[in-house]
Amino acid sequence: MANIEETEARGGQGQVLDPETYRDSIGTMDQSGKRKWVYPRKPRGKFTNYRHLVSYTLLLIYFAVPFIKINGNPLILFNVIDREFFIFGQPFYPQDFFILTLGAIASLIFIIVFTIAFGRIFCGWICPQTIFLEMIFRKIEYAIEGDRNRQMKLDRQEWNTEKIWKRGLKWTIYLFISLIITHFMFMYIVGYKEVIKIVSEGPFAHPTNFIVMILLTAAFYFVFAWFREQVCTLVCPYGRLQGVLIDKDTVNVFYDFKRGENRAKWRKGEDRKAAGKGDCIDCHQCVVVCPTGIDIRDGQQLECVNCTACIDACDEVMEKVGLPKGLIRYATENEIEKQTEFKFSGRMKGFAVILVLLTAFLGYLLYNRGEMEAKFIKPAGSTFFVRDGNITNTYNYTFLNKTNDKKLVTIKVIEPKHGEVIYSGSSKIPVERDKITKGTVNISFPESEMNLSKQNITIGVYDMNGKLIDSYQTYFEGPFKLQF
Repeated sequence: MANIEETEARGGQGQVLDPETYRDSIGTMDQSGKRKWVYPRKPRGKFTNYRHLVSYTLLLIYFAVPFIKINGNPLILFNVIDREFFIFGQPFYPQDFFILTLGAIASLIFIIVFTIAFGRIFCGWICPQTIFLEMIFRKIEYAIEGDRNRQMKLDRQEWNTEKIWKRGLKWTIYLFISLIITHFMFMYIVGYKEVIKIVSEGPFAHPTNFIVMILLTAAFYFVFAWFREQVCTLVCPYGRLQGVLIDKDTVNVFYDFKRGENRAKWRKGEDRKAAGKGDCIDCHQCVVVCPTGIDIRDGQQLECVNCTACIDACDEVMEKVGLPKGLIRYATENEIEKQTEFKFSGRMKGFAVILVLLTAFLGYLLYNRGEMEAKFIKPAGSTFFVRDGNITNTYNYTFLNKTNDKKLVTIKVIEPKHGEVIYSGSSKIPVERDKITKGTVNISFPESEMNLSKQNITIGVYDMNGKLIDSYQTYFEGPFKLQF
């Protein structure tokens, strides 16, 4: 009876011992608000290996992308200063910002839908904060200071020779790595050639750039050397956002409390079921391996980033004691409570379809743009002139070639009919790729065709195959006519 009452006291879910006072503060702070430093044990196991594969692939992409070009254009570039933007080699201009805005909205919807269906998988597997911290900086720390116990011992001991050189070496490498990350981030803004130029010419030639680099390097160093998991628990809004997005059908890292409770230490040869004990042997390996310092057995918490370290740690213990794996696993809350097998439900299939459609929509926005943007503007103060029964207006044209190919274009009047284009040079206008071409052209109409003193006209830009690339509506001026 005591065991049943204890289980019921754990929030009705077998997870929280005292729901009235449990966790009214961040897991990495004590009641006084003082930081509790986290010393996670080095994880190992199936999911950790998968995460290594994903993380190192993403790191390779991060460090390789600035050097990749498509048709001579950078794969990714966000040069805010010079207003040069490239996404997958396609140039984007301020005129295309509505596409990027729609893309940002679609991305936000994507994140919400993804979180509703699959929880915080992004945080543990793809988030740059997690990848840089766990796969670079934490690895360096393990290599220099050792695993959890050695780090704790080093932290407690006096500042002797061992501690000074280990901490000094670690912090020096951290600073060097932060500097590298900053330089590569700059490559996404100004391009790798410009970064190499800035570095080679020195800080006195580019003082502003160097100050920004120093500040960003300091920020990276601060985050990964000291702030660490606090970014996820205190700064990042995603952890708090998940509280209003997930439900009992969301896939998350869960502890199977129905199978695991009541917790008790392992005794060899003991029939745990007959003794009223669960499969959890209370070894705390899931706690010591957690990079945010929480106990997954206490239920879903905002600090949990779904990194799967606790899954691997628990599976390793279960294998050693001869119990089934999966006491901690990816599951839904309903799956845990009802003890049913996980199924890809109709709800998740629906969300998966939405994710695919959103991805397709983003691709459509990125690639389904006009090849060219054309404008025809009457010069300020200009007017019409009449000659040989024709009314002529002058227009300054601006062509922006958004493709990666040089184009030859010609101009024609679409509406109204009978309009004639008079060129100052050749009728075939060359427009270089990713360049703005400007010029002047005259458009003439028979006086008999113009019934209004100011009339709308539509001018088209065509390629050499007669394909309409873009059109622009403007106005055409003529002499005032009385209307009866």
